[in-house]
Amino acid sequence: MARRPLPRILSNGSAQLARSRELARTAADSATDVLHPLITITRGLRRLAAAGRRRWAETPKERRGALLFLVASVILVVALVPYGPLLAAITLMAAAAWQGRERSTAASDGPDESQTQRLRALYEALVPYFSAAEDPEPLYSHGGAWDKAFPTYAFDGGGRISQLVVRYPAYFTDGEPEARARIEHLLAAKSGRGREYHFTWDEEGNQLTVGVLLPLPVDIAAQRFVTTPGETVLGFTDPTRVQRTLPVTYGERQRDVPPVVWRTGLRSTEPHLLALGQPGSGTSTLLRSIALQALRHGDVVIVDGGGTGEYACLTGRDGVLAVEAGLAGVTAGLEWAATETERRLIAANRAHQAGDPPPDDTKRPLWILLDRPTAFTHLAAADGRKDPQSLLQVPLRHGRPANVTVVVADQLDCVDALSDPVRRHTRARVVLGPATADQLESVLGTPPHTTLIDELPPGRGYARLGTGPVHRLQVPATPNPYDDATPDALCEAVLALLPPRTAPADGETIPEQDPSEGAPEPVPTEGEPEPAPAEAQSQEAGQAPAKEPLDPVPVPTKEPLPDPVPVLTKEPLPAPVPVLTKEPLPAPVPVLTRET
Repeated sequence: MARRPLPRILSNGSAQLARSRELARTAADSATDVLHPLITITRGLRRLAAAGRRRWAETPKERRGALLFLVASVILVVALVPYGPLLAAITLMAAAAWQGRERSTAASDGPDESQTQRLRALYEALVPYFSAAEDPEPLYSHGGAWDKAFPTYAFDGGGRISQLVVRYPAYFTDGEPEARARIEHLLAAKSGRGREYHFTWDEEGNQLTVGVLLPLPVDIAAQRFVTTPGETVLGFTDPTRVQRTLPVTYGERQRDVPPVVWRTGLRSTEPHLLALGQPGSGTSTLLRSIALQALRHGDVVIVDGGGTGEYACLTGRDGVLAVEAGLAGVTAGLEWAATETERRLIAANRAHQAGDPPPDDTKRPLWILLDRPTAFTHLAAADGRKDPQSLLQVPLRHGRPANVTVVVADQLDCVDALSDPVRRHTRARVVLGPATADQLESVLGTPPHTTLIDELPPGRGYARLGTGPVHRLQVPATPNPYDDATPDALCEAVLALLPPRTAPADGETIPEQDPSEGAPEPVPTEGEPEPAPAEAQSQEAGQAPAKEPLDPVPVPTKEPLPDPVPVLTKEPLPAPVPVLTKEPLPAPVPVLTRET
């Protein structure tokens, strides 16, 4: 049978399809070349719009109004300038063309040999923790594919891992703190020591994100922060942990940094603070920073248990009620603070019952700052006195409605010596300096999600307010301005924040007196009985004589006393001279004075 030929449309159809495809490709290329500027400008406008949305989302809510006013002002000026809209359109098109250009990105062939070895070593180290014998398709196995376990990775200039996403099997116990701690310790050791890593666990997606944290700024000095009454800046932290920034000045530059703000007052859930740390970690610096901020709106009572004069610059300043460093003064000051707290509570309660606002003297905040109060615990026990910490129970329990705030700073080794009210009522916690994971967990209540390093600058640590997250913290530099080792710039910054010294009453000044001279003799007025000295009154009451003897000076009188009373001193005294008065005295009283 003869073979019939195929139809012509089927025999040469492939050639026509190829020709049509070529014509379509040529037309598309021609259209792309013609419309390339329009495509570039459209892509640039889209990128500019995305950048504007990101900028708006990153701007804090309290600054969005100023940003809108600035944009509206610019638009108004452009509209009023001759040829302004035309120039603005040309500028916008040029910016869009620049942003929409095709950026030549070098095709990455993956990590180099050294980076591959580092990732493979990390993968092999994770095999014992992320593998199980019953797993039919293990994600982690010796000699397995590491690229499936690490979908995202990045390296810094030194060849060390700066970011890593780790996938792990679903049967791993990521809800147990011990299992997490083992993985975090391993990743920190294999990725490079001496840096702080932040770990983000995604239990739902079975992924762990490891990131390297940048060092916190240590050159921010004490200054007036933009805060409202009742807000205290403890320090500064990472920008990803808080939703607020503060403008600060350091050196000649100004920038916005994220702060750790502690709120006190009637509506505070953490009215009191406990700061712990090693010697030299910066707890005294934190107390000075809090005191300088508290003096703007309140009064301060300071207890210096260190006895090194760290708060001498605050002595005699307006708002500083007392700076005590002795056991007797500390006890008296804390007794007054407890009494003042009770008085404020009673006054506020009476005002509430009468339907009146609280009195003004109960609204002014009162701060009680204690540095190393456990030092007075040992002194009080040795002297047979009451522990000064027991006087803090009333301010700690009832301080919030009375506007009384207590801040306690001590060393980590003395935690057991702190009283139970101090540990129970201080819900805001700060740990400065090197500390172990167990110490951080016992003080903060939960371990931080960062690795611990051994060497930390002064004022560096962690903070947790109530049940919130744990923040990295860097306290602003607030050194003792009277210390010779302090730089001049930091001294001037602290001295500029100190309030003026309290002036004497009625504007009078007390003249300085030569210590070699005695006290001036009081001249009694005629017709009035001369007051008896304190030594004689104490002897009449049966009290012990004063420890420091006075040199008695005989006073000639008209009639002798029947029985002169001798004054006991350490050194023998001359014979007493009888004292005569116009009327007979009911009891013999010796008169002791000094020569002028």
